This record gives sequence, C-alpha cells and structure tokens, in this order.
Amino acid sequence: MSVLAVLDPAVAVAHAVVSAIADVLPTASAIVLFTVAVRLALHPLARAAARGEKARATLAPKVAALNRKFEDRPEQLREAMAELYRKERVSPFAGCLPMLVQIPFFSVMYRLFTTPNDLLDHTLFGVPLGLHVSGAHGAGQWAVFGALFAGLAAVGYVNFRRARRAAATAAAKARAAAGTKAGAKAAQPAPQPGAGLLPYLSFGSVLFAALVPVAAVLYLLTAGVWSAAERAWLYRDGTPVPAAALTG
Repeated sequence: MSVLAVLDPAVAVAHAVVSAIADVLPTASAIVLFTVAVRLALHPLARAAARGEKARATLAPKVAALNRKFEDRPEQLREAMAELYRKERVSPFAGCLPMLVQIPFFSVMYRLFTTPNDLLDHTLFGVPLGLHVSGAHGAGQWAVFGALFAGLAAVGYVNFRRARRAAATAAAKARAAAGTKAGAKAAQPAPQPGAGLLPYLSFGSVLFAALVPVAAVLYLLTAGVWSAAERAWLYRDGTPVPAAALTG
C-alpha cells in the first residue's frame, strides 16, 4: 500500500469535484480549472510566505553583522540572533511554514492525477490522459507531449533566470556587507557544495513529467504557470525571490 493512501478520502473529494466540472467542460479543461481553483485558495499562504521572506531579507544586513561580530562565539551568536528576531517580531521560519502547509494539498492532486481512475480514460486532443510519454506513438500524440514539455521547459527557464538573478543579488549583497574586496574574500563563507546547481533544479518538473501520465503533466504545467505568475506579482516590488523557492 502506498504511503499516500492516507490521502484517499481527500482524493475522493477532489475526484468528485473534477468529475462534476467535467460534466460541463472537457476533462482536460476541468483539470486546469480545478488546479487554478486550488492554487487560488492557497494564495493567502503564498502571500504569507512572501511576507516572511521579505521580512527576513530586510534583516539580512543585521544578521550578517551579528555573524561577523560573534564569529568565534556560537553560543552568543544564537542568543543575539534570537533576540534580533524577537525584537523585530519576525520568525526565522517565516517563509517556510506557509509553504509546508501546502504540501498535503499538492500531494492530494498528485495522487488524483497519477492513480488509475475514470478521469484518466478521457483525452486531450485525442491523447488519453492516462498515457505516459513512453507509450506515445504517432505524430499527433508526440505533438501533444511536445507542447506540454515545451511549456514546462519555458516555465523552468523563467524560474532558472530568476534563481540565477537571486543568487547574483545575494552574492553582491554579501560582498557589499563585507566592505572592501579583501574583507569580502575573508568574510564570505565557503561556497556550499552544489549551490551552483540549485538554479538548474528549476527544470526538475520537465524530468518528472517523463514519469507521470498526461493528466499529471497538465497539472504540473498549470501549477507551474500559476506559480511563476504568482511570484512575479508577490515580488513585484523588486525583492529577490529566494532561489530555493524557484526550483519547483
């Protein structure tokens, strides 16, 4: 039994909703509409996460100053950091918790679109929603898969560019906070292993799409477009989007 089987009651409710929409619209359109509706309902959590990340970004210079001041005194550093967050009324996990709350919702949708059910018997431009790319044949089916994968790649590229800009901005701020070039070289921490690869994880959905049926690929594309647009709106004031938030 799958670990995700615990979500089956919620999956049944989601199935009923999508089926009801599919009575009026094509099933593929119902999946898109349902995905958008769920993401719209979760938008307040995304706003909370963005507020938390912006609050943490505002405190970044003060955090850097404390790191330099208590570089060799870890216990005092922890106490000073706790006092800073308490004084500014900002949680060090402010940007993380709202995102974690969303995971069960995404798990339900993933299970709905990957577990065999009657929704997957319908088609998208003649391609069964339950078909994997490995089973595609004929120009028509390859054209549909090509369009879906191209859409995912485009979203991944947008996130990749944003992640690269976020990393460059963070590095520039670190150098500025360190002061002189010599001081910057001494003050900057050693690069974390794999940090340079983080932006490339933005294309992870393209690789994952090769393992799931058309319905799940359609969900991934819809969710990806929504997330890209949502981030552009929430961070329209110029605050860099955290690179780790752009890898999905």
